[in-house]
Amino acid sequence: MSNLPRDVLFGAGDLPPALPVCDHYAGVEPRMTKSLQLQAELGPVFDVTLDNEDGAPVGGEIDQAQLIVGLLNGPDNHHGRVGVRLLPLQHASFTDVAATVLASPRAPAYVMLPKAESVADVQRALKAIDALGGSAVPVHVLIETHGALRDVFAIAALSRVESLSFGLMDFVSAHRGAIPLSAMGVEGQFTHPLVLRAKLEISAACHAAAKTPSHCVVTEFKNNRALQAAAEKACRMLGYTRMWSIHPAQVRPIVEAFAPTAAEIDDAIEIITAAQAAQWAPIRHHDTLHDRASYRYFWHVIERAHRTSLAGAPQLPAELRLAWFS
Repeated sequence: MSNLPRDVLFGAGDLPPALPVCDHYAGVEPRMTKSLQLQAELGPVFDVTLDNEDGAPVGGEIDQAQLIVGLLNGPDNHHGRVGVRLLPLQHASFTDVAATVLASPRAPAYVMLPKAESVADVQRALKAIDALGGSAVPVHVLIETHGALRDVFAIAALSRVESLSFGLMDFVSAHRGAIPLSAMGVEGQFTHPLVLRAKLEISAACHAAAKTPSHCVVTEFKNNRALQAAAEKACRMLGYTRMWSIHPAQVRPIVEAFAPTAAEIDDAIEIITAAQAAQWAPIRHHDTLHDRASYRYFWHVIERAHRTSLAGAPQLPAELRLAWFS
């Protein structure tokens, strides 16, 4: 019987997929290529999502899909962590674009569905994706409409769905001016009650279904301090385990913000190592009692440290990485 923490502490289906903490979007060919090159440099600590929705010129959606397939199968896709944002289900070219992407010899790591209006919308899209040969491709869903937010727990519970993302700008726009423009900014998106409610609903739905909640964009991409603060709030206050990037300069600050501190990692290693030695019976650490409930928390810290280790800068000792993650 396995004595590995992940096997002992969690039952089947209890853990969300171990996705990278940053999801970087690019829709123009030079930026898509640059993003893939940055991923090769830093390692698979972030995903690259090639954008066939906002990144494609009107009328050029099929050409964009063909370009994306070329990049999926090109030499810069080193880690296989490249996804694709499809067109909305309601778009006239949805089927053609999805068919082009899903016929790629190298499948995308996931596809993102934008503009869903309901759980029924998502189910129809899933049926179409499966019919086009994409039944093995994980699906992420953007929650950016009133209907999708209403059905967010049902969408998160769908077995084919791996992650939910919050679409801040479309969600604010859907309120027809009732939410001020400031709510799209780095400060307002954390203080406006309707926006904050949406973020919390998405996070709660994901955790209830063991899926990955992905936080929205920060458009002030040159303000690293604001980005860092937003990423830390998303991670430590709202329960998000992943966040969007829309500029290469945002990737590293997001990864660093989602990484546990050195002190948190040290405590987690000490506690999990002692618990494993005690065959997962309760232990005392710095005069505090720990048992399986807290072991699960500290294992999540270790997994986050593993997922946020930039290339050449691992946060866990080599022997533990080999023992726990090989």
